[in-house]
Amino acid sequence: MTAPRVEPGGLRELGLLGWLLCKVLARASGVPEAHLFTTLGQHKRLFWTWLPFSGMLLGPGRLPRADAELVILRVAHSRGCEYELQHHRRIAKRRGIETDKQDKIFHGPDADGLNDRERALLTAVDELVGTRNVSAPTWQWLARHLDRRQLIEFVTLAGQYDALAATLNTLRVPLDYG
Repeated sequence: MTAPRVEPGGLRELGLLGWLLCKVLARASGVPEAHLFTTLGQHKRLFWTWLPFSGMLLGPGRLPRADAELVILRVAHSRGCEYELQHHRRIAKRRGIETDKQDKIFHGPDADGLNDRERALLTAVDELVGTRNVSAPTWQWLARHLDRRQLIEFVTLAGQYDALAATLNTLRVPLDYG
């Protein structure tokens, strides 16, 4: 991998509270250092406002967690973001999306073995990432599977992970797993 454009920070760059939080988050992920957090944590105000927003999308949102992971995996795959893929392939397995289903997600909406809901989600992700919008027919298809709040969350989740992929790739954040 290419050298990071912003080196992950330590105690001095993160401050005591940020450094401690990064240690806790790394331990929870089973890695020596969570480079996403030790990189973004160097911009304290941005980090401390982004963290609860991101956590809400990843945790207690309106979308079923398996749907959220499907969206995140597709965005990460589409953007070639190995950092997101490493983390979310593991998270997705804990949420019931096994390797064979992940491979179908990476193949795309036309993969055999996907249900109508999964195809609608993948098609909408592809359009959103590719064009920054979702066509009317795809939106109607998606709306047959998601309620109003879930639709809002879907767009926000895909957009957040698209932006995060751009950040991770551009800053060349080091991978956490070898």
